Amino acid sequence: MIKKIEHIGIAVKDLSGRNELFKKLFGDSHYKIEEVKSEGVRTSFFMLGETKIELVASESEDSAIARFINKKGEGIHHIALDVDNIEAEIERLKNEGFEMINAA
Repeated sequence: MIKKIEHIGIAVKDLSGRNELFKKLFGDSHYKIEEVKSEGVRTSFFMLGETKIELVASESEDSAIARFINKKGEGIHHIALDVDNIEAEIERLKNEGFEMINAA
């Protein structure tokens, strides 16, 4: 069962520049920056009420984020969901006709 939206991920070209833009938009700075070496990205998180916004920038030209931006431009990349049981939720969504793009 889906409990809530955990965060919304936005693909960006320039993390530093977009951090400044979102600081102006939300009136507050990001609360953390992370490097995710396995994905070849750096991220920053903003909080707006109970909603988290994650900015994701590529650190390498062959990352999924770089390919996404090259194909579609900057914008919403993903919506992360908080669920009770990930395996059960994946199965439920498959049964509802959703296609898993990262199927193992």
